[in-house]
Parts: sequence; structure tokens; C-alpha cells
Amino acid sequence: MNDNNSSSIKVWDLPVRIFHWALVLAVSGAYLTHEAGIEYFKYHLWCGYAVVILVSFRILWGVVGTYHARFWNFVRNPIHTLRYGVDLLRNKETHYSGHNPLGAWMVIVLLITLLAQGVTGLFGNDEILNFGPLYGYVSNELSLQLTSIHRQLFDLLVDAVAVHVLAVLFHLVIKKENLIRAMFTGRKPHSQANSSLEIQSSRLWLAALLLLALCAALTWLVTHAPAPEPVSFL
Repeated sequence: MNDNNSSSIKVWDLPVRIFHWALVLAVSGAYLTHEAGIEYFKYHLWCGYAVVILVSFRILWGVVGTYHARFWNFVRNPIHTLRYGVDLLRNKETHYSGHNPLGAWMVIVLLITLLAQGVTGLFGNDEILNFGPLYGYVSNELSLQLTSIHRQLFDLLVDAVAVHVLAVLFHLVIKKENLIRAMFTGRKPHSQANSSLEIQSSRLWLAALLLLALCAALTWLVTHAPAPEPVSFL
């Protein structure tokens, strides 16, 4: 264990790693419970809650989290990102301790898409008997519009996830960078990361406070939402 640690540095804190894999489970659960039918709506809803809370946490963590988790430390401007893409196609060795420029923008796209889909789902309805917990805050017409957006965003999400997975496999097979293992262990080899940027703490206390605050806020919104009025879709 000591030898392994001496040949690698820690770049991903524990909250980022837990967020990543918990989000995979939440999104997968949301998809499966949707496909299972309307009788599984309750479970689909709980998966939606998890997605909204997790993504909201990651956005906040991108502001106050550890070094490699903060947006301004890994999101590069379009020109820098384009140059990285060209170098990648030329098979030039360019390593980043945290997210590379293309990966950074993929993170942004995924976070925005997931948050938008999760939030619109909370206001939606299936025009049969199930309503989102925040349906009472909006009109039925707006609820239907948000439901439509919720469904359309799924196609964009599938495309984004597919690109993300292909990029990870590209780095694993072609670039010999095991990004999957790094998201489990939090560590990258010295040859692929800058040792001066190693993080020393996961700041778990701050992550726990943020998570509790987000859970409390969503709970308050749901429990104080107006009851949905009966609507005929016939």
C-alpha cells in the first residue's frame, strides 16, 4: 500500500468520488423505474430526488470544494480546449491532474442536463394519475410543458453519457490513463499528475453540511407544495 501511494498522488476527494458513483446509480434507477411502468413511479421519484440533490451538491462543491473539484481550476476557455482536442488527435502526450479540457466541458454539459431534467420532472405529470411533488406550484399547462422538456432532455442525456463513456474508454485503451480506477481510488500516477497539486483533505465536514442543507431545502419545498387540484385529461 505504501509503495502504491508513493507512486501516485491524490486528486479526487471522497465527496467527488461518492457523488460520481451515486449519480450513476440514481440515473440508472430513474431509467429502470420509468421503463418498469407507472406503478413504479414512487421509486422513479425517489431516484429523481437523488439526482437533483447530487447534482446540486456537485455544483456547490465546484465552488467551495477541494482544488480539483472547483470549476475555475479545470474549466478552460474554448481556444485552450480546441488546442487540447487537436493535440489529442495528434497523439501528443498531454496530461492534467484533474479533468482535461474536453472532459471539463462534458462535466458542465452533464450537470446542466441532469439538473434540468431532474427539476422539470418534479413539476411534471404523466396525464394519467401521477404528479410530480412540485406540481402544485405551477399550472397544468406549464406542468405539461415541463414534462415534455423532461422527456426530450433524456435523449440529450443519453448522447452525452455515451460520449462520456467512449471518452473514458479512449483514455483507457489509447492513452493508457485509467480514469475509472482514479474515480474509485482518488489517485493518479505521478506520470499523469502534478505532485504539487495533490490534495491533502477531502473536507468531509463541509460536504456533509452542504448535503444536509440541500436535503432539508428539498424536503421543505416538497412538504410545503400545494396539493394538486383534480384535472381531467380527457
